[in-house]
Amino acid sequence: GTVEGEICVIRSVHDLSRLKPGSILVTEFVDPAWTISFIHLKGLITETGGVLSHGAVIAREYGFPAILSVTNALGRLPAGTRVRMDGASGKISVLGGPSK
Repeated sequence: GTVEGEICVIRSVHDLSRLKPGSILVTEFVDPAWTISFIHLKGLITETGGVLSHGAVIAREYGFPAILSVTNALGRLPAGTRVRMDGASGKISVLGGPSK
């Protein structure tokens, strides 16, 4: 599907308390320890992974789009950036810069 939302960059499972409900999570990868936070997400973007990775499988179960294996996602999508992501095409469109 397609969703719009604000990017929340989380680099470690230990920082998940900073995750804002309704945001799009951008991180390097996810594993089972991250799953509990998925209930709050609109979307998932990771730098690694594929269609059978943990992030992709769990995103499908929770019903939100995931775009995985995005080169330098952490560097290109700063926290607070508004984006539209289309999980079917893998397209990420920046709608606005980080909110102040």
